[in-house]
Amino acid sequence: MNSDAPSTLNSGEPSTLGGFGGAVTLVEGSTFCLSDRLGDVEQGTPYGLFYRDARVLSRWELRMDGQRPEPLSVLSPEAFTGRFILRRPPRAGAADSTVLIIRERLVADGMRETITVQNLGRETTAVDLQLLVDADFVDLFAVKEGRSGNARAEVLVADLELVLHDRSDRSRGLAVSSSEPPLVLPGSLSWRAVVPPRGSWQTEIVAQPTLGNQPIHAPLRPGEHYETSEPSRKIAAWRDTATKITSADPLLASVLERTESDLGALQIHDDARGGRPFVAAGAPWFMTLFGRDSLLTAWMALPMDVGLAVGTLQQLAEMQGQRVDPMTEEEPGRIMHEMRRGPASGQVLGGETYYGTIDATPLFVMLLAEARRWGADEESVRALLPAADAALNWIADYGDRDGDGFVEYRRATDRGLINQGWKDSFDGINDALGRLPEPPIALCEVQGYVYAALRARADLAEEFDDAATAGHLRDRAAELRTKFAEAFWLPEKGWFAIGLDGNKRRLDALSSNIGHCLWSGIITDEHAAIVIANLSTEAMDTGFGVRTLASDMGAYNPMSYHNGSVWPHDTAIVVAGLLRYRHIPGALELATRLGEGLLDAADAFGGRLPELFCGFPRSEFPVPVPYPTSCSPQAWASAAPLLLVRSFLGLEPDVPHRTLTVLPHLPQRWGRVELTDLRLGGTVVDLVVSGDHVTASNLPDDWRLVTN
Repeated sequence: MNSDAPSTLNSGEPSTLGGFGGAVTLVEGSTFCLSDRLGDVEQGTPYGLFYRDARVLSRWELRMDGQRPEPLSVLSPEAFTGRFILRRPPRAGAADSTVLIIRERLVADGMRETITVQNLGRETTAVDLQLLVDADFVDLFAVKEGRSGNARAEVLVADLELVLHDRSDRSRGLAVSSSEPPLVLPGSLSWRAVVPPRGSWQTEIVAQPTLGNQPIHAPLRPGEHYETSEPSRKIAAWRDTATKITSADPLLASVLERTESDLGALQIHDDARGGRPFVAAGAPWFMTLFGRDSLLTAWMALPMDVGLAVGTLQQLAEMQGQRVDPMTEEEPGRIMHEMRRGPASGQVLGGETYYGTIDATPLFVMLLAEARRWGADEESVRALLPAADAALNWIADYGDRDGDGFVEYRRATDRGLINQGWKDSFDGINDALGRLPEPPIALCEVQGYVYAALRARADLAEEFDDAATAGHLRDRAAELRTKFAEAFWLPEKGWFAIGLDGNKRRLDALSSNIGHCLWSGIITDEHAAIVIANLSTEAMDTGFGVRTLASDMGAYNPMSYHNGSVWPHDTAIVVAGLLRYRHIPGALELATRLGEGLLDAADAFGGRLPELFCGFPRSEFPVPVPYPTSCSPQAWASAAPLLLVRSFLGLEPDVPHRTLTVLPHLPQRWGRVELTDLRLGGTVVDLVVSGDHVTASNLPDDWRLVTN
């Protein structure tokens, strides 16, 4: 994606965005709300209610007796709901307030807010409430980039409702109504309430988006508690089928609980295709399908739910490139980068569906084979084989632009992304002196993904009795592994180049990208030992995770997006790579150190890992420093703890061959780890691991358990 004191999960602490003054994020599917800690959406801020990539509320401010209430606390038991606990400012001459205000908010294809006023005093009180409402209907990217301007909605008052329409596109709108009849004026709803001693007053307000002048399906029923709401039922249904993962370590257990909640809330269900699930990349700016992010998140989430991987693969296969279009960078077989549906989506990165990513296509093939190993049904996998083959054809015909055997990128127009790997900021790729390369650029980790994709497709070919194709693909993979070592290895440095520039010059920066090469398996043992030694240095290890760029590189900046920050998904992939090479001295020790550091960071962020945080060393700051505009919740950050668990368990199922491999190397503080109702195809297993002792209950007799 491109962007420019610790609490525990049980406190219900919501997501915050430090760069926006501690904004609270509530998210469900592709709808999300950003507000301050009073629950207000103030004009002139990035806050708002966003639906289908447009801001449908740009103002939502509560006033009591003409004043802003005072904040007491915010609770968020699930990612889609929050309770803002406020009080009326004390009367003149009084030290305390006797009026409590609770704003209970639920987000789901719109927003419902229940306002409760409680009189805790011994005398009847009168209150004047006013809700200030406006909308600008501007595109999500315009808000993100601070260019939303002064757009205002066309406002109508009809039947005690406030109706707002987009002036530039009247098919977009929003209707605001209340259970307690308000005084409705353009831009506000008002109530006057008399509340008896120890009594309360309440109203329920619904903000419902409209498309084509018709209200969209409203999953929020009047008077319904969040625990019985449609979003809650959706997450409950997912939890019923997802693996329950617990640990004796309270920190890991709480982080996994938050992971489950956030991944459930970030799921989008395609109702036109039987409710097929896929995961949005992250709130607030990426609540849409992203090729790379959705694929990697689905990979990490395999221990919890293989269905998310299948749904993501099916969704991306239907959108796979069919033609050559320089504007969108679509090419036959290419997997898309991102999809947008906002008012200005046609002007963002060339179109509503943009294909400018170099790594999503091999990741697609990798995930298909991995999902099969985890139990994806044969029929679904076979149906996706043509898409996988088209992806491999894209790699050969379009990805390798100059026939040198490596996949490289150069944007097709000046609208596209300059960098098209996961470090896709304009300066995310550089050499040791900090110089930016000339394209086309061949990234080291992408060659690793291609290597893994070839081997993955070979495994599927072998399962489906195509030995000739399997052998051919494995030969191609072996050839690529040899060429990669020759072209990317820096013997004088002891690591692989982050990439090759347009002149085939090695970009010699030490970066976390080489950890992805460990994960894919493209590195030989000989080189891996030296790579691991360099990843172990203080230049790379912050104490809370691995830096994207070593601290002694020319472009290093711990407060940058990609040049020295820490990304949790990146650290988790590096840990997985280290544990793949755990037989090499130092690999297990570094993996344990990085994994424990990342969980400590999660603790500091209230149990929820953000998209990224600053890469200052732990010796300088005892808690991780937030990155100002980091997404939270963010899909692959939320899923990162699952990859840690899988990697330290050494958990590798192979459903087609009816084999379950568990080779644990758990951090000592984790204690006992349990996976309940682990679904592997038609088999449901309960797995308990304590130290090096493994118990697999309900494993059928014709399955083989490998523990050493």
